[in-house]
Amino acid sequence: MLAAERGAARNTLAAYAADLADFTAFAAARGTAVHAADADTLRAWVESLAAAGFAARTQARRLSAIRQFHRFLAAESIRPDDPTELLESPRLPASLPRALSEAEVESLIDAAAALPGRRGPVAAAVVELLYCSGLRASELVALPAGALRAEEGLVAVRGKGGKERLVPISARARTLALAARTEAAERAGPRAARWLFPSRAASGHLTRQSLGLLLKEVALAAGLDPARVSPHVLRHSFATHLLARGADLRSLQVLLGHADIATVQIYTKVLEDRLKALVEQHHPLAR
Repeated sequence: MLAAERGAARNTLAAYAADLADFTAFAAARGTAVHAADADTLRAWVESLAAAGFAARTQARRLSAIRQFHRFLAAESIRPDDPTELLESPRLPASLPRALSEAEVESLIDAAAALPGRRGPVAAAVVELLYCSGLRASELVALPAGALRAEEGLVAVRGKGGKERLVPISARARTLALAARTEAAERAGPRAARWLFPSRAASGHLTRQSLGLLLKEVALAAGLDPARVSPHVLRHSFATHLLARGADLRSLQVLLGHADIATVQIYTKVLEDRLKALVEQHHPLAR
């Protein structure tokens, strides 16, 4: 169902399979079949995750997989109820995006372009695209060759669930991406012709692992801690810097490809700081 109806990514399917396997083993140890587990068994399983030292966010993610499983069972009439309705999700700590400063991003862009050899063009293109579009790593590496619209500053992105969106990009990012593709295509061979970032990998395109390693190399060249630089951090930086310069949450939701506005609520702290500064600067009673 996840694959056929929701278009879930391979990593999502693997994560759900691992979570279900873990719960199946736990239920079996208690003498219960996985499809017949009651709320007490589910509650005990969540408690076992906490006792094992898993973070609240990890507990919540695993419980989410089990919730989806039991909703599927109920929808297919495999069981008459959904025992997960009686469970409370672990309380998650408030978290804010780990954004780089604008100056740090500029140093990354300069360092990427200065990498020696053939890595420079690809590094420059991916840093520019990640930062100016907010793409996920999985979205960027799987961009088809035709994703860049001719004579338009737009990139066509297929996001989670197979949903497509158009994201504006800078002229420089478009130029760098096309140059990187020309450079890489000569080495990747004809089978990789369909990808914007072709490679010799089995998939035919740049892998997420290679992308992560490339960004670490760029971070070192820029004098930044590699642990602070990743595709996800550049995505957060894109969102944070847009908000700081006046963008609204609804527009940000569309650009990031989130189905629910609640998903971008983590950025409200950025808005709060901006609004406070606005009042302090312009209100006649501000001191």
